[in-house]
Amino acid sequence: MILTVTPNPSLDRTYELPALERGTVLRATADRVDPGGKGVNVSRAVAAAGHRTVAVVPLGGPEGALLARLLGEHGIEAAGVPVAGSTRVNVTLVEPGGTLTKVNAAGPELSADEAEALLDAVWDRSAAADWIACCGSLPRGLPPEWYAELVARAHRAGTRIALDTSGPALMAALRERPDVVKPNAEELAEAVGRPIATVGDAVKAAEELRDRGAQAVLASLGAAGQLLVDGLGTCFGTARVAAVRSNVGAGDASLAGFLAAGGVGEAALASAVAHGSAAVQLPGSAMPTPADLAPSSVTTTSDIPLDRVLEEPTP
Repeated sequence: MILTVTPNPSLDRTYELPALERGTVLRATADRVDPGGKGVNVSRAVAAAGHRTVAVVPLGGPEGALLARLLGEHGIEAAGVPVAGSTRVNVTLVEPGGTLTKVNAAGPELSADEAEALLDAVWDRSAAADWIACCGSLPRGLPPEWYAELVARAHRAGTRIALDTSGPALMAALRERPDVVKPNAEELAEAVGRPIATVGDAVKAAEELRDRGAQAVLASLGAAGQLLVDGLGTCFGTARVAAVRSNVGAGDASLAGFLAAGGVGEAALASAVAHGSAAVQLPGSAMPTPADLAPSSVTTTSDIPLDRVLEEPTP
């Protein structure tokens, strides 16, 4: 079972538009609402692949009730923690060609008691989990060290943990040696304090994160591919994408594919690449099923194109 933790979940409303024009009434050609937040997206992708997953989420207001119902409809067990504030609603506008405009709400501010209740909910389910995936930005009220405490508690429970966050929260958590961290190119650059322009730059930055405590680094490099640097070495994966429809949640689908395939080595990277490349060809934040997956290519250290320029870093 894969347990996910999303401290700031959302309802994600996506509208596909013929054109985005300011100051006018826009009529969508298609729309959908999905349970959202990075950890929730990981759970959705895990469930779509036919695996069991439990999502730990703070839930507040009628929006939280709808989120819990939608999770159930996706085959996800919601381990909801009641909070006083309302669950946020995010909006994505999709133009022809895949250009996205996103409006992300701040979400509720969590109290100290609510923050502790989230940690307790994770602890209560840790023993049954093969992996814990804690993902996304921290909501107001949670300090940057909150993820570090979560990683420490997961390890005390004997459970492997993957962390997908950035900034101070990522840097604080590295000292607790998360089993996997999953930055994109921009987050890698922020973490090491220098630009990431090529695959070689990304390899060096990932090695630096390992020196700081990460046991493995799974880096999404946008159209260039994905990179895995761990104790076994370095490998790089790519897949052919016919057309990008929406990249919302693609990185989360990649992490789900990686963990569902065991979370170690080339086979797990190949699964991550296959899930991520399938996700970008689906509408909104839809998650791929096994029927959507296509073969991916993984190369080892000697064949990695270190001089390849990252033209489209993952957002």
